[in-house]
Amino acid sequence: MIVRPFEPRDLPRLTELTIDTFGPFYEDSFRPLVGEAIFARQHGHWREDYDPLLATLHDPDRHRHVAVADLDGVPAGYVGWEIDPARQHGSIRILAVDAPHRRAHLGTELCEHAFRHMRTHGARYVEIGTGGDEFHARARALYESLGCIKLPLAVYFREL
Repeated sequence: MIVRPFEPRDLPRLTELTIDTFGPFYEDSFRPLVGEAIFARQHGHWREDYDPLLATLHDPDRHRHVAVADLDGVPAGYVGWEIDPARQHGSIRILAVDAPHRRAHLGTELCEHAFRHMRTHGARYVEIGTGGDEFHARARALYESLGCIKLPLAVYFREL
């Protein structure tokens, strides 16, 4: 496996990989938790929402970067991050690893790659967010294994 910079030809595969990765959260966790009305307003078009998001993740002129875990020419995962040089702050915006390659340390390698890049470009600390639900338990475990500090946070939804 090699970790390489994003190339525009990666976009269709990364979109597919992202939908496969986060689909179970939206459909099996978030939708039943908040109900149809809130789901429809908050994330009712979650699949389509990834197209514009992923298209803006890699923009080095704006300090936004994507690295791809490439296995024999096929993207098996990726990480997207951005740097705020004035604050010396880095932020992981998204991390996704294809199901057959999870638990093989691809997420760790991708995060460490992003951390090295951030340090090289002046970041002194990094922020990574994830959910507190069962779906995101593996992500929380990964981030804690990387030395990240969990900040207690609560987000509430209520239908009006």
